[in-house]
Amino acid sequence: MKQIALDIGLATGPTLESFFAGPNEAALRHLELWVGNKSSAALRSPVPIYLWGNNGSGKTHLLKAVEAALKEQGADIGWLDASVMDPPEFDERWAAVLLDEVHLYTAVQQHAAFNWFVNAQTRPIGVLAAGALPPADLKLRDDLRTRLGWGHIFQLQVLSEPERRAVLRQAADARGVFLGDEVMDFMLTRFSRDLGSLMELLDLLDGYALQTKRGITIPLIKSMMENS
Repeated sequence: MKQIALDIGLATGPTLESFFAGPNEAALRHLELWVGNKSSAALRSPVPIYLWGNNGSGKTHLLKAVEAALKEQGADIGWLDASVMDPPEFDERWAAVLLDEVHLYTAVQQHAAFNWFVNAQTRPIGVLAAGALPPADLKLRDDLRTRLGWGHIFQLQVLSEPERRAVLRQAADARGVFLGDEVMDFMLTRFSRDLGSLMELLDLLDGYALQTKRGITIPLIKSMMENS
């Protein structure tokens, strides 16, 4: 499916409130307490947190939600994922370090992540990281892998189909969009069932529906595909 240049309208970024926890309730509640609020920032635990799980389990959603929540508090954040080919130097003004997709890190990214981790621990400031594998199985330099594994570790589970339907319904309702059961069936059978892909599809459909001034129906989805 090609990306379409559309006005996404009222779509919003990931938040902790919009995360459908399902079997991942413990991880969500821990992060909510960890983020806290601006007045409790000094009390944020410096013990690192590591999330791992398959694609679609919500790792990136949670990291981006934490980033958004901390920025709302006025905090500066260090962010590193596999797309950042030239990581910046550690900044002592950062309130937290967020490391996404650690299983994909190059040697340069691993060096930066280790440097950030060490500097964060000496301040101390919090580190939240995520990857596809448990720490012991990561193909990373030993010193970085060891640090990722000594704090709080949560395995995230991919949501079941009923849970994915509930998330889509919740996201659609937040946009003021109606998704009929037949549209939901079509989305789940014709496209990737990965939750991130489904949310991206919903964003595209929402934008295309606004652009064409039509409701989201199966014919509209087919029309969008034909014009992609």
